[in-house]
Amino acid sequence: MLRYFLIFFLFIFNSNSNAEFKNKIINNLKITNNLNFRFEQNINGKIENGNCTIEYPKKIFCEYARSSNKILVSNGKSLVVKTRTSYYRYPLAKTPLNFILDKNFLIKKINGLEERIVDKRLINYTIVDKDTELKIFFDAQTYDLVGWQNTDLYQNFNITFISSIRKNRVLKKNLFKIPSQN
Repeated sequence: MLRYFLIFFLFIFNSNSNAEFKNKIINNLKITNNLNFRFEQNINGKIENGNCTIEYPKKIFCEYARSSNKILVSNGKSLVVKTRTSYYRYPLAKTPLNFILDKNFLIKKINGLEERIVDKRLINYTIVDKDTELKIFFDAQTYDLVGWQNTDLYQNFNITFISSIRKNRVLKKNLFKIPSQN
């Protein structure tokens, strides 16, 4: 009998602990209007890095390291990737970033998912929507978004880590303006 009580107690304790993680992540997302961070992105073994700013809902501006002179911008509807020699424009809704940049979508999905704790440092949720699978990671101490993993439009495997996170800063007015084609 004592063994059953102990198992029941551990199950309840673990469930409450996981629910606490979920509630803290959701509350943290709710109070976050924007994020500024450094990123490192690995796409099929090619590593790039730089700085990004996200403004909810669905806006992002990223400057890649100086050597590539690459930027990525979303105004909430379109996503543009521009370099010195190329210009690509996509409907945001057709990209996995559409989910990452929508905190209300994330909150709704996280609310119905079970988390996976990774090395007691990360909290992972796997979101499946239509044909997209997105794994998102949160810090177990700060409850901040710290990365994601997905497959992009061209079936490239993409892992993005973010660090040096600053939240709710005053942003430049035209930061998310779509750049013109050269």
